[in-house]
Amino acid sequence: MCNEIRIYVADLAAYNNGKLHGVWIDATQDLDDIQEQVNTMLAQSPELDAEEYAIHDFEGFNGYRLSEYEGLESAHEVASFIEEYPEIGGELLDYFSDIEEARKAAEENYCGCYKSMADYAEELTEQTSEIPEHLQYYIDYEKMGRDMELSGDVFTIETAFEEIHIFMNN
Repeated sequence: MCNEIRIYVADLAAYNNGKLHGVWIDATQDLDDIQEQVNTMLAQSPELDAEEYAIHDFEGFNGYRLSEYEGLESAHEVASFIEEYPEIGGELLDYFSDIEEARKAAEENYCGCYKSMADYAEELTEQTSEIPEHLQYYIDYEKMGRDMELSGDVFTIETAFEEIHIFMNN
């Protein structure tokens, strides 16, 4: 996982004339600072009167794909969200395609990170029910976890092997 969340902003006047001219920018910094770096890059263009730019590459967005026409404000907002939720931010944005829905999921509907749905089902059951000792070995937590997901009660985002982030569906 890349620690830095950054964008490569290319000078379109130079690009259209077969020249690579652009700058990597930390997308989490203040929007005015990002714009200033873009303006400086355009002012140093090998082409006269360069004024158009596009995002041609990005790093650290963890599952979310920026469009080259995303815009600096949108790229900054997405980068800030991912910085706030580094483990799940990019994947949530990819899942929802809407930053407000992704924020709601992260802040209100997040159940935690588990090794498996079975582990989540077991923890939830033990926290909410008193299970007689003689019945404990008859409970199939794998099936319970699978049923929770299939019924739409929860959705999951897998970020690594045995690393499943679980969210309630509302």
